Amino acid sequence: MSALAPSPLAIVDAEPLPRQEEVLTDAALAFVAELHRLFTPRRDELLARRAERRAEIARTSTLDFLPETAAVREDDSWKVAPAPAALNDRRVEITGPTDRKMTINALNSGAKVWLADFEDASAPTWENVVLGQLNLTDAYERRIDFTDERTGKSYALKGADELATVVMRPRGWHLDERHLQVDGKPVPGALVDFGLYFFHNAKRLIELGKGPYFYLPKTESYLEARLWNDIFVFAQDYVGIPQGTVRATVLIETITAAYQMEEILYELRDHASGLNAGRWDYLFSIVKNFRDGGSKFVLPDRNLVTMTAPFMRAYTELLVRTCHKRGAHAIGGMAAFIPSRKDAEVNKVAFEKVKNDKDREASDGFDGSWVAHPDLVPIAMKSFDAVLGDKPNQKDRLREDVSVAPGDLIAIDSLDAKPTYDGLVNAVQVGIRYIEAWLRGLGAVAIFNLMEDAATAEISRSQIWQWINAGVVFETGETATADLARKVAAEELAAIREEIGDEAFTSGKWQQAHDLLLQVSLDADYADFLTLPAYEQLR
Repeated sequence: MSALAPSPLAIVDAEPLPRQEEVLTDAALAFVAELHRLFTPRRDELLARRAERRAEIARTSTLDFLPETAAVREDDSWKVAPAPAALNDRRVEITGPTDRKMTINALNSGAKVWLADFEDASAPTWENVVLGQLNLTDAYERRIDFTDERTGKSYALKGADELATVVMRPRGWHLDERHLQVDGKPVPGALVDFGLYFFHNAKRLIELGKGPYFYLPKTESYLEARLWNDIFVFAQDYVGIPQGTVRATVLIETITAAYQMEEILYELRDHASGLNAGRWDYLFSIVKNFRDGGSKFVLPDRNLVTMTAPFMRAYTELLVRTCHKRGAHAIGGMAAFIPSRKDAEVNKVAFEKVKNDKDREASDGFDGSWVAHPDLVPIAMKSFDAVLGDKPNQKDRLREDVSVAPGDLIAIDSLDAKPTYDGLVNAVQVGIRYIEAWLRGLGAVAIFNLMEDAATAEISRSQIWQWINAGVVFETGETATADLARKVAAEELAAIREEIGDEAFTSGKWQQAHDLLLQVSLDADYADFLTLPAYEQLR
């Protein structure tokens, strides 16, 4: 074999990291560069298509199943590839970033799957991007055990047969990685995350009896799924593993993807293993796409939009029916509660809500669901054990009773709840507190006993934007205005300063977070993603 030509990839504006040479090898960077050369032009075209579709929604205030793909939906003969053994039982999945401590805790949690997250639960600092990859490889090689210098607590992996199966989530298509460039153009973060992980671990995972498994975030169309499928085909040939070794679970967390579930599974059918109901980003996507559609599209406070809302029921039941019709796993939404060691009453109420949520998902036909904390794994496990018993999944429940019309998915006004002043305050509080942590490099943040990630911050700022632009009148008689949002934000900033003290306040990024929240909540030109302007400030 001839020597590899030097990779055209340049590492830009990045401080050297310990052991980065184990991740950023010449061979791995050459692979990422090839992914960039072959697939970034199509990524760029698909991002332009997103903008065109959003403009069409602004004109029509509606969505429908696609007439041009009716033949795919009407053909009952196709199915996705059978699940590999390591992904056949997915009854509880835990999510979280790939720092060293979380890697050990998630693998040891008792969950069947760990969603190892480079996306919404991880702020994309260069350190998180590179060392997160290193932590996963160290875990597979069982050299990740460590003792926390601050607390003296030791962390060690359990036996191999007790560990969760890793399903890795790369960044969404919209985010670039500014530290890796070709001819001055940044490489898409999705290709960096996927490429480094796949190149270093695909063969290693096969030897461990598993494989390179992925969650695909923020997908908006079947054409984006087709792009991922082509990437998988190329990547498997490149490293010399059998086609179909890669498996992907697609998050149905955009309103446009909800109308293309079957087509998305069809495009990925040799590599698909399921769909997931990503509820928080889904609500964000509804607000984003229908933000100027008038009062009938105004969402109430996010905490008032439960999974029993008619339009959310339509979404989740259609997902279960679609998956099982095509032989794929249907994975339910997030239980974001963080148990409190100080308040047993808070725990009691929250555990009951988690139980009810997971009981409903299991009885609806889901094959598994998500939790954000190891203490929730037994609760979710009990809900699914009660329905599944010894069966690995319930894909035999076809849910042929489910019938969803196009309008059902966007019947926002079927919900009685209305936006409240407290909802505005909560949106500002969560937005500032989350963005401040994100700017310090933290993507998963406990706020008011909930594990928040970028999706919940997106809902917060989108709801502020929508309520102001729709002229919502709260129950207090006050109208949602930019001035009212500024007033609430100023009060919250002062309250945080009082809560944490001057020293902690000035050493944090609180003013910066306050300003950024107001920017993305009040600008007439709505930013597609909060993380785009935030990434410019992430150092």
